[in-house]
Formats: sequence, C-alpha cells, structure tokens
Amino acid sequence: MTNHQNGPSGAGMGAGLFTPERRMAAAVYLLYLASIVIGITSIIGVIVAYVYHGSADETLRTHYRFQIRTFWISLLIGFIGILLAGIGIGWLIILFLLIWFVARCAIGLKHLNEGMPVPNPGSWLFGTK
Repeated sequence: MTNHQNGPSGAGMGAGLFTPERRMAAAVYLLYLASIVIGITSIIGVIVAYVYHGSADETLRTHYRFQIRTFWISLLIGFIGILLAGIGIGWLIILFLLIWFVARCAIGLKHLNEGMPVPNPGSWLFGTK
C-alpha cells in the first residue's frame, strides 16, 4: 500500500472529505447542492457556516467564508434573475447562477477533500487565484 501525499500539510490520501474537523464544512456544500432541488437546505447550510466559522481553524475558516459568500451572492443574482425573467434575460441569468453555484460547490469540495484552504474565499467567481 502506498502513502499518497496531498496538500501542504502532507495529510495522507486516507484523510478524506469526512474527517471530523471537515465534516460540517462538507455538510454545508452538500446542503447547498441539495438546495437545487430542495431550496430550504441552503438556508440551513448558511446557518451552519455562520455557527462554525468562528471556531474553525484557518483552513476551514476559508471554506466557511466561501460558503457564506456563495449563499449571499447567489441570493443577489437569483433575485436579479427573477426580476428580469419577464423580459427573457433573467432566464439566462438564472442558468448562469445554476452553473456558477454548482461549480463553486464542486471547487470548494475539491479543496476541502485535499485539506486545502479556498485560495481566494472573497472571490465573486470560483475562489481560485
């Protein structure tokens, strides 16, 4: 059995996504993805992110900040999309929002699984540099 290394901490590949310290951050990303079908789960997710943000280590704090921003930015873009749906462009905005939202969650989960912080949690796009 080989010992694969990932991330700056050198955490072994076996560390995985659902280690105890990462479990709640992973749950928030999954609640966000579930909100595509069951909208209320994103509200639960942002509440969890706010609750755990203060006590998290620096790496997880970047994920919680990224998740909180994802919620508020998606709320803003969704509101604009709904307002403009009557003239057609709103549907394109909502489609963009869906793609953007899934991509942010996937990128966040990837970084979390690797034990890495979100490089730019204040980003309006995908949190990458």
